[in-house]
Amino acid sequence: MNTFGRILLGTAALGVGTLAYSAGYERRRWTLRQATLPVLAPDARPMRVLHVSDLHMTPGQESKQRWVAALADLRPDLVVNTGDNLAHPQAVPAVLRALGPLLEFPGVFVWGSNDYYAPKPKNPARYLLPSSKTKRVHGTPLPWKDLRAAMAERGWLDLTHVRRRLTIAGQAVVAAGLDDPHLKRDRYEQIAGRPDPKAALRLGVTHSPEPRVLDGFAGDGYDLVLAGHTHGGQLRLPGYGAIVTNCELDRTRARGASRWGAHTWLHVSAGLGTSPYAPVRFACPPEATLLTLTPRAEDPGQAGVTEATGARFGAGADYL
Repeated sequence: MNTFGRILLGTAALGVGTLAYSAGYERRRWTLRQATLPVLAPDARPMRVLHVSDLHMTPGQESKQRWVAALADLRPDLVVNTGDNLAHPQAVPAVLRALGPLLEFPGVFVWGSNDYYAPKPKNPARYLLPSSKTKRVHGTPLPWKDLRAAMAERGWLDLTHVRRRLTIAGQAVVAAGLDDPHLKRDRYEQIAGRPDPKAALRLGVTHSPEPRVLDGFAGDGYDLVLAGHTHGGQLRLPGYGAIVTNCELDRTRARGASRWGAHTWLHVSAGLGTSPYAPVRFACPPEATLLTLTPRAEDPGQAGVTEATGARFGAGADYL
């Protein structure tokens, strides 16, 4: 075999190995990330918020269900679910098995596009195009209303276009949310206005972190906005980061905590799933995040983010 042939063979082998790793291992490498964010009122007590997003659940994903359910051992003060729970018409029971123990804690949620519509096969190259240049392709409607009813029955609050005042860990929290901006279903005017400045935390919740809605939350004085949708890029290049975000957010913010404006923090979850038709992740394991919120005066600097996978959150293979 000549040199050119060996190069082609080596390149092909590398591609096959990368695909096997991305589809066979990394997309099941459930990871608990942790971040400390100085967003609370100066006299507030620290608060623990579990951010869960983008489950994209199908009925057979048993290890994901077990891992998410085990997050209840963290005993968060509040759970925030930023949407895209479903990926199959029969996935509601599987989502409830995953979230069931977490429903014992206070929780809020909004919806994403894949709560409303099932995924469809797409050309993977579409994800390399700017979001504004891609045509939305919707699948069959999903039973999101059944999921909503089950979560609401257990006490979680649907924040779609509403602003609610909660008591979390004995402290006042104002939380407001939007319908999915990725589908242009957001109506920020329905929640516009400055929330109570005396609240310990003013929290904005959205599925897709589109800059237009982040500007709205920041302009109204929200301390923290939580979002999902990006999958952290899903495919990340070492030293470069996310290739795309699948929305208008710049790719440097595709995962983790960052500032948005002078006073607002943004946290974007890389999420826990993928489309069944693009079941790969690279340098971007599926994640949930435990956020420790502290008073603003205690830590005016950057957020410290650490990543860990605890043994109690380990899981075996999925069955798809």
